Amino acid sequence: MHEIAVHAEFAAAHALRIAGQVAPLHGHNWRITARIQGDQLDRDGLVCDFHTVHDVLMQIIAPFHNNNLNDVPPFSKGVNPTAELVAQHIARELHLGLDAALAPHARLASVSVSEAPGCVATYSADPPAEGQPNELDEPLPVMAPSPDGGPSHG
Repeated sequence: MHEIAVHAEFAAAHALRIAGQVAPLHGHNWRITARIQGDQLDRDGLVCDFHTVHDVLMQIIAPFHNNNLNDVPPFSKGVNPTAELVAQHIARELHLGLDAALAPHARLASVSVSEAPGCVATYSADPPAEGQPNELDEPLPVMAPSPDGGPSHG
């Protein structure tokens, strides 16, 4: 098995909702690691071109850079901007953006997000069983409205 890893970084703020309470708005330098695996290499001896993965990753995170994640889709649509859900969102978008570049010999293995030293959330993209839907095609969970009209965990 071969694996490549591509790293990127962006700066963004977020305000999480935890146990129905909104935490104060705060910012991070978010570090992203996308891992691509392949059982075999392509005819050029690559799992996937690093530049292809990096370019798609940069397109995905560009709207987040120097912004409040709560104001940027999908987080502006009721998705709590946790590190876990940021990783899952980036994984979904990479899956869609790299599908042709990876098929048929490679796949997105995982996306890790670090918002602070020593704190890492990883979304592992398990390959679907034959005939089963890909979990990366599923939407992110949306918070239910709270009694005050704002989003809340549901």
